Formats: sequence, structure tokens, C-alpha cells
Amino acid sequence: MSFFGTSTSGTLATQPPPDKDIEVADPPTDSISSVAFSPTADYLAVGSWDNNVRIYEVGASGQTQGKAMYPHQGPVLSVCWTKDGTKILSGGADNAGRMFDVTTGQATQVAQHDAPIRIVRWIESPQGSVLATGSWDKTIKYWDLRTPNPVSTVNLPERCYTMDVVYPLMVVGTAERHIQVFNLQNPTTPFKTLTSPLKWQTRVVSCFPSANGFAVGSIEGRVAIQYVEEKDASNNFSFKCHRRDQTPSAKDQSLVYAVNDISFHPVHGTFSTCGSDGTINFWDKDARTRLKSFDPAPGPVPCSTFNRAGTIFAYAVSYDWSKGHSGMTPGHPNKLMLHACKDDEVKRKPQKR
Repeated sequence: MSFFGTSTSGTLATQPPPDKDIEVADPPTDSISSVAFSPTADYLAVGSWDNNVRIYEVGASGQTQGKAMYPHQGPVLSVCWTKDGTKILSGGADNAGRMFDVTTGQATQVAQHDAPIRIVRWIESPQGSVLATGSWDKTIKYWDLRTPNPVSTVNLPERCYTMDVVYPLMVVGTAERHIQVFNLQNPTTPFKTLTSPLKWQTRVVSCFPSANGFAVGSIEGRVAIQYVEEKDASNNFSFKCHRRDQTPSAKDQSLVYAVNDISFHPVHGTFSTCGSDGTINFWDKDARTRLKSFDPAPGPVPCSTFNRAGTIFAYAVSYDWSKGHSGMTPGHPNKLMLHACKDDEVKRKPQKR
């Protein structure tokens, strides 16, 4: 097991949840692409464009310690955990899916595509557990980690940009705004295919914890809330976010930024959005209201995640290439941050009678 930096970030001496977000010590050396908490403990897996996956332990008062690190042969684009918290899965621009065994410290290749693997998701079902990998080679492959070949392959209409799973629901977003909805009891055939309700390129899809719908975020500062069943279609809506006025007096919201990630709170079902404008918001979809706005970060926020109890919200501040090569300025911040969630930020608003 490769350990890195045994220092802990000693920014916190007092016990109650800190008001100020905590910066994680020894962050990756290049932009952060993906973050995921273990479902069984406060361990955070972090994928980066520096070709590595790092694992941090987060203490009760927010102090962090690097525990392990393993490499890909290209930028890491996605990380996730198995349900029992013993293994981390990752996919990258080396076209490979890799598995890291937390108990032994061994990393092995477990998946292969013909193009970069954009997203990895672990599927826990009554029939057994598989790894789903979505790639720019226009396929999703399902892998039983005990065998070297995929269990099955699903052809997509375009390159896979995003995917999420809350069993039995799986939602896949591709190039050209295609969205495919799967019932994982029949994992090889889409239950439903639709065009994104948003007019611009899909950046992220995220399933409701209740598995009856999903949120879509686009590059044009918008989020759509979509229910799977037609009977719930009247609850579908979309809203603008991650926009700014050209000048303080203009109030025109004409500066439009990508919605990079959407994370649902595991307990309350509220959700976060983070964007290329460096802002983060918490939302209640049922009350259709914003619960919290963070102070703007010093750079884009590419990814985020809640821990299993919903008490810690982790997010990255990294260049996300939203302005192309010209935006990659020397000294651009590259940080991993932890926010202690307060109840009133993440709890649903009472329904108005």
C-alpha cells in the first residue's frame, strides 16, 4: 500500500462542527475529477488528472490523513466504492477500470474499453454484484470481478458522459443529449430512452435516493428534475442556476456556467449542485427552493459528494477546462474541501398547506 503524507491538517482545535470549510492536506497535484465516500466509514476516494487515486481518512473534527494511493496510466475520471467499503473502483483515460483492495493494498485491472472510461458505478442487486463502466467507446459494460470478460455489453447511441445508479434505477447520459433509463432487473435493454429536457450538452445525471427519478445538469446553467413514470410527469421541472450578472447593475444573468455535479443527501433527499462559476447550492426539489448558497470558491467546483450519514459534504476546487486551454493559468487553485453540514442546510422545508 502506497502511503503519502502522514501530516494531518491541523486547522481545527475545537469540537463543534466548524463554520469554516476545512482544506484537506496533501491534495492531488492536478485537477480533481471525482470524489466518493465509503458507504461504511469516513474514507474519501479522490480521482485526479495526475493519474492517481488517493484515499483519505476523515476524522471526527475534520482532520484528514492520506492513507493510500494507486495509479492509472492516464488521468482518472471516476471513482466509486463497493457496498461493503472494502474495495475502490476507478476508471480512466487509460481505457482501464481498476480495483483497489483496501484490506490488502493491492490494485488490479478489472475492466477494459476501447476508449476512456468516463464513469464507474457499483451495482448491488439480489442477483449479485457487478461493476458498470461507461465509456467514450459508446458502450456500457457490466463486469463480474471474478471473471476477466464483461458479463454483458450495452451499445449506447453516443459517447457516455455520465451515469448513476440507485438500484433498480440506472440512468445514462451521452453526447447529443440522449438519456437512457434502465431498470436493472433487465440491465441490457433500456426501459426508456429520451432526449434531455435541457437544450444543451448533458454534464451530469444523478438518481434520486428513492430511485423514482433523476436530476440532469447541463453546461448551460440549468438543472432538470425528471420522474421515471408517466404518472409523476406533472412533477417534472427545470430551473436556472450557476449564472451571474454581466455587471452588478445589469441583473441580466447573462454569464452562464456549467453544472458540473449533482449530489443527493443520503438521508433527506435534498441535493447539491456545483458549477464552473465556483459556487455550490443546496436545494429542496419538493419545495422547489434553495436551502443554502456557499460563498464562491476561488475556481470551478468540478465534483462533490456527501458522506454516508450526510454530515460531511466534500467538494473539489480545480480547473475544469470550462474555458479551454486559456483558462489554465499558473497557480490555479487545486483544493479538496470538507464542509460540516448543519441540519437547516440539508433538511427539507415543511410542505406548505
